[in-house]
Amino acid sequence: MATIQAKSVRRREDLRLLTGQGNYAADAAPAGMAVAIFLRSPHAHARIEHIDITPAREVAGVIAVYTEADLTDVAPIPGGIGFPRPDGGPAPKTDRKLLASDRVRFVGEPVALVIAESRAAGLEAAEAIVVDYEALPVVIEPVAAMRAGAPPVWDDVPDNIGFLWKRGDADGADAALSGSAHVTALDFTVSRVTANSMEPRGAWACIAGDGRIEVHASHQSPFALRNGMANGNFQIPPTDIRVVPGDVGGSFGMKSGVHQESVLVAWAARRLGRPVRWIADRTEGFLTDEQAREMRISASLGLDADGKFTALKLRWDVNLGAYVSGRSGWGVGNIGGIAGVYHIPFIAAQVCGVLTHTVPTAAYRGAGRPEATYAIERLIDVAARELGISPYELRRRNLIPPEAMPYKTALTFTYDCGEFEGNMEEATALAAFDTFEERRADAVGRGRLRGIGLCNCIEVAGGPFLRPAKDQSTLRLAEDGTLILRSGSMSTGQGLETTMTQLVAERFDVPIEQVRWEGGDTDYLSGGKGNGGSGALCIGGSAVMLAVDKVVDKARKIAAELLEAAVVDVEFSSGRFTIAGTDRSVSLLDVARTAHDPDHIPPGEEGGLVESGEFTPTAVTFPNGTHICEVEIDPETGVTEIVRYSAVEELGRVLNPMIVAGQIHGGVVQGVGQALGEAIIHDAESGQMLTASFMDYQMPRAAEYPPFRLATREVPTAVNPLGAKGVGEAGTVGALGAAMNAINDALAPLGIRHFDMPATPARVWAAIRAARA
Repeated sequence: MATIQAKSVRRREDLRLLTGQGNYAADAAPAGMAVAIFLRSPHAHARIEHIDITPAREVAGVIAVYTEADLTDVAPIPGGIGFPRPDGGPAPKTDRKLLASDRVRFVGEPVALVIAESRAAGLEAAEAIVVDYEALPVVIEPVAAMRAGAPPVWDDVPDNIGFLWKRGDADGADAALSGSAHVTALDFTVSRVTANSMEPRGAWACIAGDGRIEVHASHQSPFALRNGMANGNFQIPPTDIRVVPGDVGGSFGMKSGVHQESVLVAWAARRLGRPVRWIADRTEGFLTDEQAREMRISASLGLDADGKFTALKLRWDVNLGAYVSGRSGWGVGNIGGIAGVYHIPFIAAQVCGVLTHTVPTAAYRGAGRPEATYAIERLIDVAARELGISPYELRRRNLIPPEAMPYKTALTFTYDCGEFEGNMEEATALAAFDTFEERRADAVGRGRLRGIGLCNCIEVAGGPFLRPAKDQSTLRLAEDGTLILRSGSMSTGQGLETTMTQLVAERFDVPIEQVRWEGGDTDYLSGGKGNGGSGALCIGGSAVMLAVDKVVDKARKIAAELLEAAVVDVEFSSGRFTIAGTDRSVSLLDVARTAHDPDHIPPGEEGGLVESGEFTPTAVTFPNGTHICEVEIDPETGVTEIVRYSAVEELGRVLNPMIVAGQIHGGVVQGVGQALGEAIIHDAESGQMLTASFMDYQMPRAAEYPPFRLATREVPTAVNPLGAKGVGEAGTVGALGAAMNAINDALAPLGIRHFDMPATPARVWAAIRAARA
């Protein structure tokens, strides 16, 4: 059997997706499909006095209009999370009604549901609904929400604190900081962003011929959606719901969990006995997609006289939005990344989840990892400048050496392997780091400010968080020799259809076209991981590998019968089974036909050759790397240009370098895009979103980025048979810190100690003017 080798294979799904042959949630057109339209709150905080839906019911083409009073046979989305409040009591159980009835807590919260024959009729009916609101005071920023007198989001949570999570040795950290030769302290922020997936959220549902609810959703975790709806909303066995995602045009964490709209189209389809579909428009997505990242960071880093780190103390005040749920834990599970790749003897961390009158926040590519890396890497750059030490040298002095592995950090992570100095050395060579000052001098001569930012990154993968996930797969050898792969890992645009089938094809030594991918449908397997946490290859790929091995073993037995040889004497290579030392062989196709031959099938057994694989790793993995970003700023306009970008990622074993490069490219742009301009902004008094369109929300563009200089290093992990660590979030984790360090390095000669994201031209220009004044 072939050994798995790194091989760049073009994404096989792209031809289908780029030529209009994709199957997205908006594409299906079953007979009788109705359209769902939601009436949403125009207020960030208001009491609902009365809802009059009578005018809407009279609009031509309207099938039904519903409010929360109609939802007697479906439950809200459960609230609460398993973290305590400051007094030790449980987090508030803020159940999220499918339709608001007494109070709205953010702009865009759904109030009524219109089912119509057409979108136009639905929109007209929604506009006809009359809602009497009493507007109430709002608070949209987490620090302001905790101040005395701030308007409460929930009456029974007057301080707006959803939870306060603490870990680490606080007393030890305080003592170490007190005894440090130098302490760098910094208060800074991470801006709020939204995913803006290429395909917006959407779902349609029907009642299948067997009486089950069938949901076709743009979603990254079909089993999680099925189980959440069944157990949390409909109180029915999970097998009474079938989820069929089809193609998904991007997810980034936002398309996981249970969304009100998916539940309600399923409920309406069951109630009306006909298919019902909802597809978000872009403004609706801006207002209602779960957002991410927003926090205030307060941190202190201690150093001794030799520049060695002594302690780190940190607090995140995280904006949860209007509801606390299991989706609110993104800031906690990955905070272990604040330890970075450094030996820090004492670490103490707090995460305070704060309720505000904004759309809830949840996981978004990295889910706390970019924020954690940014926190430690920004502190190191500030400390280096204060001490007059090169940022590179300060990092190097404090790296965890390879011989210390496995290494238990002073917070939550235990790294199984890593060679961090090698990442730095290769990245600085790629970036021509040693000659940067020449480029800076040239920029000064042209009236520009030039800066360079270095960021060492490490993240946990294969979770969620520190809990290793499980995945399943099945592999069937069809009668015509086709290998049919079903995986519990969900492809949402990241190339899994290619990666997983490549894994099978290379193990069987057959063309990749001989392998067929079937993914996502919850009827295919008993469970599956879906997508998230950079775990598709290291967990899902390992499950596929186990199924492959089982199919080969069973096929070898059939080949041995055909060859009249002992099983141990039969070898498999290049799609053929051969008696060792002879030229006698049979093909994989011969074996497939025999496996389906009625004369060969034992009584009571099904024909064919199918096996399953199930894999749970012994531990999570820790992809890591070094990113270096170089920027130029025009001080007359405030425009920041990314002029060079280099990154080295240590991802364990790499199967498809081309797909890995694509994943890093996309991740880097999402991280740098947030640093440069992406930001959700609300009016502080009304709570209205001021960036609810692409006219106001600054999306990154390909033309704004130089060619990336990328390399990978392999330090294989032993926690899965492939030795892979994961790549999906790696680019984002390093990019945010590298870009912000570069921007701050460019501004530092003006006396600016720290500049907060986003580095929009207006904000950078204002900072330069203030510094010069």
